[in-house]
Amino acid sequence: MVYTTMEGALFEPTLYIVKGMCILDNDGNRVLAKYYDKDVLPTPKEQKAFEKNLFNKTHRANSEIIILDGLTCVYKSNVDLFFYVMGSSHENELILQSVLNALYESVSILLRRNVEKRILMDSLDAVMLAFDEICDRGVILDSDPTSIVGRAALRTEDVPLGEQTVVQALYNIMNNNY
Repeated sequence: MVYTTMEGALFEPTLYIVKGMCILDNDGNRVLAKYYDKDVLPTPKEQKAFEKNLFNKTHRANSEIIILDGLTCVYKSNVDLFFYVMGSSHENELILQSVLNALYESVSILLRRNVEKRILMDSLDAVMLAFDEICDRGVILDSDPTSIVGRAALRTEDVPLGEQTVVQALYNIMNNNY
């Protein structure tokens, strides 16, 4: 199956929808970022330049979407953090928006509704796990915040060792919980 865009370009449908996700602080500095397509922003230097440009274009805007450097970017801000999800220019914005909402709501639940940089930095490991639970190499895995948090939360006494993720087990071993 091949789809045609309004410009007449042909492209194959793919599951690799998300090109990247990032969280920036109110100065435009990276707090957390993950890029999934090596053809788009392959080096950290290019990623940082893109993030700086993205922040400069969006930190004062009232919209929720922008096309920048051939990427469709949806975003949301709260207090001192900006959340971004990027996809290709022909990607469906509603799908990207659902990923953004899943990311924001998951972080909000993990941080107990206090979505601020200082609190996020204290729970960075759980937020990183949430990133991984939402998307794997650009393929959307889940968009339900409660199930994402259920798998990403670092619970020590509730989860038996055999059912923990590797990160949870290492965390518990390092903190002598076993």
